[in-house]
Amino acid sequence: MQIARRDFARLGLASLAFTGLARAAVRDEGYESEVAGYGPLVPDRAGLLDLPKGFSYRVISSAGERMDDGFVTPDKFDGMACFALDGGKVALVRNHELSPGDTALGPTGGLARLEAALAARPFFGRDADGRPLPGGTSTIVYDPKRGKRSTVHLSLAGTAVNCAGGATPWGSWLSCEETNLKAPEVDRTHGWVFEVPADARALVDPVPLTGLGRYRHEAAAVDPRTGIVYLTEDREDGLFYRFLPNRKGALVEGGRLQALAFADAPQDSRNWQSKLFAPRSSRPVRWLDLEETDSPKDDLRQRGAAAGAAIFARGEGIHLGRGELFFTCTSGGAARIGQIMCYRPSEHEGGPGERSAPGMLQLFLESTRSTVMDYGDNLTVSPWNHLIVCEDRDSSDRNYLRGVTPDGQVYTIARLLAETELAGACFAPDGRTLFVNAYRPGKTLAITGPWETVRA
Repeated sequence: MQIARRDFARLGLASLAFTGLARAAVRDEGYESEVAGYGPLVPDRAGLLDLPKGFSYRVISSAGERMDDGFVTPDKFDGMACFALDGGKVALVRNHELSPGDTALGPTGGLARLEAALAARPFFGRDADGRPLPGGTSTIVYDPKRGKRSTVHLSLAGTAVNCAGGATPWGSWLSCEETNLKAPEVDRTHGWVFEVPADARALVDPVPLTGLGRYRHEAAAVDPRTGIVYLTEDREDGLFYRFLPNRKGALVEGGRLQALAFADAPQDSRNWQSKLFAPRSSRPVRWLDLEETDSPKDDLRQRGAAAGAAIFARGEGIHLGRGELFFTCTSGGAARIGQIMCYRPSEHEGGPGERSAPGMLQLFLESTRSTVMDYGDNLTVSPWNHLIVCEDRDSSDRNYLRGVTPDGQVYTIARLLAETELAGACFAPDGRTLFVNAYRPGKTLAITGPWETVRA
């Protein structure tokens, strides 16, 4: 959401406590906050999610539950977005990062009768045994005011490793496949982006948006001003892409795919060997046209880098703030525990004037201590213009939800007490409820509390 502090009055959150800008650090076993934020975390009696005083959560959906369409709620909850519906309800469109071997965790639960039912409906691809692939999306209809779920159903089927994605300004979710699967492992080539309308009440026709390229897609964000789609790639030597559509809002009609390059060398943003990209510094950029973007050899990033594109360390979540795009690089930085980039588009983005007024990329944050931020992954922009970042350290039984101020100071919002990642953070349109996923076993949580009291 793109809501400035002044908009809190309109949202009924006018008591936002920025007065004094308290910066007292908070330290506890396992985590550290550089500014006060909401204060220390309070242990959760249920043993799932520690939150600051005054906050609470409810589990609104869990893997393995029977959905309203008869299928089983798939596991591995990943990226997600929230959309306004009529009557004050919202739709949460949620990814399921399931691979061909995860049939038992998918919407059929490995049951033959459900596999037959799914095969009779729209789905994209099959595994080597002829069964519909288990990846895709599900959609939750939820009433934030009543705190109750209305329905949940399968909305995209037969895809694979649906990791993150992004919301469009026209009310749909872009579900990204983070894979390069192809025959003979599966019957069709994968590594595409699919569009799922938020108001769809049944399985959508799965049409791959091939113009957005084939690679290990992670996440996407659309600039409503231009219709340009910005995309991340989850590889240690990944690129940062943009898609210039032939027609704004009609991604299926194709367009041009490009990769970001720095206007000045060097082209490595990772800072692994030396600090080639100083934290808080900015660089002008240029964009390179890419060829053969269907990439049958899964070498798009390598060809792009050879042509001069900049390299990023596992680009993951991306979200549009107030005219700027933030994206995480999970293993970037000298400590290899994460960076956050900020891209500010040119006033003439995608047009002939952008060369004279190029976009700028800033290394917004580079983590140096895992107790402050460790492996930032999915992220969103809060109503008070802070970043909300989900951690994804798969070797840990403690992943945190972090807040980041506009000047790059980090505070801790929540601690997940499970050996799995946090994902899919997104706010309800009124800014009062934060939704987030625990990856596996999958749970979608709705967090409420005094969001207006943040001290930063």
